Amino acid sequence: MMERMHAWGRRAGQATALAGMALLGVFDVLQSGIFVVSGDAGLLAGLWHVGLAVATAVVWLSAWRQGSRRLVVAASVLVLWSLATTLGRFLVTTQPDLFGRWEPRGSPTFWGLAESVGLLGVVFVLARRAPVVPALALVAATGVAVSALPLRVEVTTVHQFFGTVYALLAAGSAAAGMYFRMAATARERQLATVRAQQRAEFARDLHDFIAHHVTGMVVQAQGARYVAERDPARAVVALEQIERAGAETMTAMRRMVGVLRGPDGAPGPDPADGTSDAPVTPLAGLVDLPELVANFSAAGPVPARLHTEGDLDGLPVEVTSSAYRVVMEALTNVRQHATGAGHADVRVSRTPDWLLVRVADDGPGPRPGRTRSRDGFGLLGLTERAEALGGRLTAGPGVDGGWTVDLALPLPGGRDGR
Repeated sequence: MMERMHAWGRRAGQATALAGMALLGVFDVLQSGIFVVSGDAGLLAGLWHVGLAVATAVVWLSAWRQGSRRLVVAASVLVLWSLATTLGRFLVTTQPDLFGRWEPRGSPTFWGLAESVGLLGVVFVLARRAPVVPALALVAATGVAVSALPLRVEVTTVHQFFGTVYALLAAGSAAAGMYFRMAATARERQLATVRAQQRAEFARDLHDFIAHHVTGMVVQAQGARYVAERDPARAVVALEQIERAGAETMTAMRRMVGVLRGPDGAPGPDPADGTSDAPVTPLAGLVDLPELVANFSAAGPVPARLHTEGDLDGLPVEVTSSAYRVVMEALTNVRQHATGAGHADVRVSRTPDWLLVRVADDGPGPRPGRTRSRDGFGLLGLTERAEALGGRLTAGPGVDGGWTVDLALPLPGGRDGR
């Protein structure tokens, strides 16, 4: 509804401007007295000039797309029309004297205020919307056309002065159009950067979710294979867990791929409206940690324990979702690399200024020259996310052995989270 009202308002404004330009053109013609002196020929000349003024308004009032070829054609026709009119009026209303100087024939003449305003608007639109190469030529040609308008009356110092003023106004109009063009280009580049950052962020989300669930499914499938012959009941439980993990994986994949594709199959979400062609569900956060830890322990072979401290409600979604992803990545690394670990501890605490997360295990440390991080995004992507939020993430050997992942994220309202 609002879009329709906006469109109607824009059209009403365009119609009002067109009517205003037509009235201004009629005023120019009436003030010239051309009807009294020239009769029917003056009427035709008047209609010609009013039509030219309205044509300039049509060109600069229309909603042209960026790089429009139709704008180039319309502006070219208009500029040729204006220059031909100026040349014809110059030849009709002036004559050379014995010394080669051009003198007026005595007919009442005018150059047209309405057309001047319209051509200056055309210069702005060309600099703002036309393709780069045609814009350069057409802006120059339109500037010449508007600068030559005073010569329709006389070739005197006064009229040459007005022509110079028009040239300066045309240059200012072109500069304004170029400014808005550059501002729009910069904004488009910023939007493209935001889209690329969002795609990279959601790709990391997809990596974190899918890697965690798939790793758990593999471990559970291996366990089910070993217990299938000895204890079929436990194999059924393992298969149910695999099925649930697979369903969660598919949900996460549909969500992330839908966001990555964006509307109409475009690569990436549209930040202007946030829509996509797939339903988007809320990202997992701290409230989902108990289920995450329980599923990790159920999948084995390393049990995990969750410890929380402080009020974890009301945290920003980027903080709680990032903390969840760090815990998920750390537990996935425990499952893959902490061979022989007896347990893993997940600690989440909130202070007035920070959300602190630690995931530690008691397994053997990595061999020299190697780390617990998997190739690819892994903790590296989460480190970038933490730094983007003003926090920090570190991973390394624990004081008492094992491996420790620490995350600190500033909270809004705190001394470090303003």
